[in-house]
Amino acid sequence: MTLSVAVEQIITVGEPVVIEAASRTESVAVVFEDDGETGYFYSVDVSNDELRILDAMHIYTVGEVSDRELPSTIKLLWDDGGTRAALLVNDYPHAVFDFEARRGYCRNDYPEPPSGSAWLRPEWSEQMLESFDLAAGPARQ
Repeated sequence: MTLSVAVEQIITVGEPVVIEAASRTESVAVVFEDDGETGYFYSVDVSNDELRILDAMHIYTVGEVSDRELPSTIKLLWDDGGTRAALLVNDYPHAVFDFEARRGYCRNDYPEPPSGSAWLRPEWSEQMLESFDLAAGPARQ
């Protein structure tokens, strides 16, 4: 399965930004947010007028990003079926949502999905990326 870039935007870590990319086939979307303190990746239901967060994954804490003064490229990718999405920071995969399987994969596995949530958080693995056709390039967070 191949993922295609839906949105690409250059950001500065720690400067508030919200980047959204909706599925072309389903009533779901993904959202990356840097609120000035943390970066999060959300899966959301967009089937009615209000966005409903299905799952949220911590991507970074601004104060812990060593090169935060450098521009970073955020890419939100979707598969052709509109059921899998990924977040890349500087072409490095950080998180993946599989809407069909209700799974969120994140490099730091934090936080756990809310109690009672239908979403699961399997352990991150580089092998898992192969099923998403994502190659993990050199790390620059």
